[in-house]
Amino acid sequence: MKKLSFFIKSCIFLCVLGILTIIGLYTYAFFSPKIELKSANQFYIYDNNEEMVYEGSGTIKWVDLEDISPNLINAVISIEDKNFYKHKGFDYLRIAKALFSNLKNRNIVQGASTISQQYIKNMYLDFDKTWSRKIEEAFLTLELEMHYSKEEILEGYLNTINYGQGNYGVENASQYYFNKSAKDLTLEEATILAGIPKSPSNYNPVSDLKKSIKRANLVATAMVNNKYISEDEKESLNYNSLNIVGQRKTNNLQTLMYYQDAVLNELNSLDNIPKSLIDSGGLKIYTTLDLNAQETLENAIINNMEGSNLEVASVIINPQNGGVSALVGGYDYAKSQYNRAVSSKRQVGSTMKPILYYAALENNFTSATTFLSAPTTFSLANNKTYSPSNYNDKYANKEITMAAAISYSDNIYAVKTHLFLGENILVNMAHKMGIKEELKANASLPLGTSEMSMLDFANAYTTLASGGFKRNIHFIKKVEDLNGNVLYEYKNKKDLVLNANYVYILNELLTSTYNSAFIDYNSPTVMSLASSLTKKYAIKTGSTGTDCWMIGYNKDHLMMVWNGYDDSSPVKVSDGQISKKIWVETTEKLLEGKNDTWYKVPPNIIGIPLNAITGKDDESSKNSNIFYFVKGTEPGASEEILVAKDTTLE
Repeated sequence: MKKLSFFIKSCIFLCVLGILTIIGLYTYAFFSPKIELKSANQFYIYDNNEEMVYEGSGTIKWVDLEDISPNLINAVISIEDKNFYKHKGFDYLRIAKALFSNLKNRNIVQGASTISQQYIKNMYLDFDKTWSRKIEEAFLTLELEMHYSKEEILEGYLNTINYGQGNYGVENASQYYFNKSAKDLTLEEATILAGIPKSPSNYNPVSDLKKSIKRANLVATAMVNNKYISEDEKESLNYNSLNIVGQRKTNNLQTLMYYQDAVLNELNSLDNIPKSLIDSGGLKIYTTLDLNAQETLENAIINNMEGSNLEVASVIINPQNGGVSALVGGYDYAKSQYNRAVSSKRQVGSTMKPILYYAALENNFTSATTFLSAPTTFSLANNKTYSPSNYNDKYANKEITMAAAISYSDNIYAVKTHLFLGENILVNMAHKMGIKEELKANASLPLGTSEMSMLDFANAYTTLASGGFKRNIHFIKKVEDLNGNVLYEYKNKKDLVLNANYVYILNELLTSTYNSAFIDYNSPTVMSLASSLTKKYAIKTGSTGTDCWMIGYNKDHLMMVWNGYDDSSPVKVSDGQISKKIWVETTEKLLEGKNDTWYKVPPNIIGIPLNAITGKDDESSKNSNIFYFVKGTEPGASEEILVAKDTTLE
């Protein structure tokens, strides 16, 4: 009996304590500073000319609750928070039901967030799930309820919620999807919009109309259950009559959101930026985006990929400062928001070879160093062997120069160089050039069998394109609050990590990929583009069974293109032409009318005409080409230079 009495008293004490705690929290919230709703969730993105290209919820598109269709208001309350007008920020009964359901199913199958809670979540830049963040959100929810009426909270929520396709706020979404004001939404349109926030990338009608309509039917059912519409009204809904527009009046590029997502991703990584838009009061983000470059790239992709099922990723970088001028993470953001330039890791194929050849130049190779190009079986450790092959099984069956090996992308020459140097040399050089991905030292590494993201891989090529300076690839130049106070500003740092002499030689070697002097038993890998090139570029292609790469640059412009399938299905040989055409069409258009900017010859470099294939002194040959050397390493120089010898099984 005493135990029962103690239990009852304990329960009463805990209940009283709980009630007093809740009262205390609401009292604390009442006396806390008031959140300024209309300025709490603004962020603006500007291009490199400081022209605004994106508005993420702000006073310009903020509409009063009375200017929002009652259909949408009722739909949102029905599907998101049916007890919105009854609770004070938290629906405690709903929370208890959700906990019971989740425990019963041993999984999170039901949530209990109210509109007030979701509104607070909208005011965060990051979406981590730390306990400290959740506790802060809870306090802010109480403050919101204490300082604002339900109508004001609902108005703020509707003006800041994510409606997919880069649309924040109901007016932006209404104009984008239906080309009309939020006050004019029909019941069908209202249920479509109300269904989007649960999963903006899946339930918006541009990405997947069928999923969007299925979700809208759930919204309509909720409206019936909450007595906002009748069963007959629900049955009479006609979603076939919807006119989905899916366009903005300005900056209607289908790939621009990939760039903007990358900007916000970088923003979250900056330590001195408030993680909450509440704390910052809003942000102005100035980027390195070149809208002309973005549009030119998108047009080239559409021109060369229309009707193809391939996916695409591409990036354009200014090697002088590492700023990203344009970025595409997929063919169509409306269909897939997965950013392949940032998040996807792919094999890079032969585009890995320039890193190897730079390392070789640093280790006493020259542009005329020769190896036998013939079918070869390499003896490896643990009695293993490795037998790579050249594309189409084309071999010189004679000794060829490094220049020729680059021109044809000869795999045998690359692996011989790699094993001659030692497998760790390439790994160390890749990291020295800025690649962060962990790479395995193995025989096939120079053929690009390791996977890495395009942006990570771009670090190495930016280092080569900049003349040996490692740059920080970035999207954001400056961040300000809405009062103009600078919160962050990019500082252009350049660390010289490579020898300028060898970088120059390598960049010259990479012009052999479209040089007619190398037409012999084989043809240069991008010879088909030669007639389209009006300027001098360092170019390298790469292919695996599942990936096509095209990379090219000069001192002011670096562009990378990848084509392939998300599920790593095999690509066709002809798919490699798509990557090449996208690159040349974009690059030539952007550099049209500009001076040909190539690298200044370092004072310690000498050029000598030699046979392109053999490296012999044969100026009269049709295969004559200028080879560049550090003075003292050229053929005939008095200093001893490297003579590479094969130690492989043939």
